[in-house]
Amino acid sequence: MRGQVICSHLFTTPPLTRKRKAAEAAISDNESVTSTEAAPTKASVDGSRRKDNATNRKNTASSKPAHKKDKPTSESYSVSVKESDLATPATTSMSSDDDLMSDASSADFLDTQESEDDSLDDFGDDLGDGFSQDKDLIGNTRKPYEVEFQVLSPEDIEREQNAQVVEVAAILGLPPESCAILLRYGRWNREKLIESYMDHPEKTLEAAGLGTNFEGTAKTEVIPGFMCDICCEDGDDLQTYAMRCGHRFCVDCYRHYLSQKIREEGEAARIQCPGEKCHLIVDSKSLGLLVTDALKDRYQVLLTRTYVDDKDNLKWCPAPNCEYAIDCPVKKRDIDRIVPTVQCACKHYFCFGCTLNDHQPAPCTLVKMWLKKCEDDSETANWISAHTKECPKCQSTIEKNGGCNHMTCRKCKHEFCWMCMGLWSEHGTSWYNCNRYEEKSGSEARTSQAKSRQSLERYLHYYNRYANHEQSAKLDKDLYLKTEKKMTSLQSQSGLSWIEVQFLDTASQALQQCRQTLKWTYAFAYYLARNNLTMIFEDNQKDLEMAVENLSEMFEKPVPELAKHKVDILDKTAYCNKRRVILLSDTAENLKQGEWSFNVEW
Repeated sequence: MRGQVICSHLFTTPPLTRKRKAAEAAISDNESVTSTEAAPTKASVDGSRRKDNATNRKNTASSKPAHKKDKPTSESYSVSVKESDLATPATTSMSSDDDLMSDASSADFLDTQESEDDSLDDFGDDLGDGFSQDKDLIGNTRKPYEVEFQVLSPEDIEREQNAQVVEVAAILGLPPESCAILLRYGRWNREKLIESYMDHPEKTLEAAGLGTNFEGTAKTEVIPGFMCDICCEDGDDLQTYAMRCGHRFCVDCYRHYLSQKIREEGEAARIQCPGEKCHLIVDSKSLGLLVTDALKDRYQVLLTRTYVDDKDNLKWCPAPNCEYAIDCPVKKRDIDRIVPTVQCACKHYFCFGCTLNDHQPAPCTLVKMWLKKCEDDSETANWISAHTKECPKCQSTIEKNGGCNHMTCRKCKHEFCWMCMGLWSEHGTSWYNCNRYEEKSGSEARTSQAKSRQSLERYLHYYNRYANHEQSAKLDKDLYLKTEKKMTSLQSQSGLSWIEVQFLDTASQALQQCRQTLKWTYAFAYYLARNNLTMIFEDNQKDLEMAVENLSEMFEKPVPELAKHKVDILDKTAYCNKRRVILLSDTAENLKQGEWSFNVEW
């Protein structure tokens, strides 16, 4: 009812008031134009019609519902429109005021709606930037566990290097090749480099391996009577070269030296002058004058690698034979609160923090601890601790090889009970059946044994599930390699098009992603301390695991049955992806806000 009252005020009263004012203004204008004789006649006609309308209102007050069903209402509406064009809406033949109100509101509904649309636009403008920000939030589809990153090709990296070199050269007024050496010396930190150069220019140039002399151009020369200090050649037409430091050698020796540095040692950014105790760096202009084109290409590749290695926000994709780099602004100090998973142009997912394969939702530190725990002999020692016991006297490791609980250490001949680790002499006549659990002499040994066994069982619980999903992921990957063959077979048997059988490829990729996520949820859960959030995490984990197993079962059905289960496979694929997003989003938000607590220090 409240909404109806508001609509009544919006759509009925204001337009009618405006119409009446417009009608009165039109009548006054019409009276000024028409003759003085016609005005009384029209006024009398209007007066007689008003009397008739008043009489009709009295006669039809009791039969108002019947009025609304009559068709003349719509006809009178059309007449009223035409007469309103003559500026006499007040003289329209109406059966009642109710009809007048309803027809006026109907006629003005569209106009009012337009005015309301305008008012809504004005309302949006009045909200200011807040309304547009809400739209931006709706348009932002980045999930809590996703990070901002950019994929860079070698050309992009080279272009970025050159742009920074040109910028610094314009500021410092130095040659571009010298600025490139300065930037590599400063690990491409422009602000810090410029500040250091402005405060101590000579010291900065010397430390970078440039010196203070920038005169002369790079060129080879023939010096009469010159003998190379490396090869001792002294021919009359011997081509020589010297950098600004003045250490001159023949071109062949220089070329061989540079080739050795670039090809064999993989050095490019900090190649020094071959002169003894000279630290001047060979710039790109000198190198381009002396080496072959093939060596120039290798030199440029090494410089690109150095650039990526020096920048904290750049890392190479670890996939085999991939030449792309990833630009990600995540800082090292945030690695414990964010799992920065990125995707290269080669479709490889990896963690930007540790360059390992995608390990969401576990942070990098926990992943390294888990892998070390799985790979080293820590669990072997744990197994020994759980299945063997130490002599209470000499601490020698003993494994039980018989059913008798009366143990005698072969090393120190100490006699003790295997069950309670207490002195055998305290057992009285109970030689083969220990029932004295609370003996003081064996309480510490029993406590240590129980803790070790409990720790092993807990580890095996999570490790078995971790290893199971890892093995399942490998099998699913093998199945993915056979998916194209499976799709071709399904296409030929079911009559579906190649586009219609793509649901198998989508399901296969979803299986691999979800298996990868589930695998690392168990490593994450192993270090997770129990609280209310842990229960929610385990529920999300369970839902995703059930959905993945159902999808995997559908995916492995015989080819003839896959066409019948296409809709089910598509639905289950979407559900798996949704459950994965929910699990990762919840975990990432709590990790970022510091809500998780762990049972290890890291």
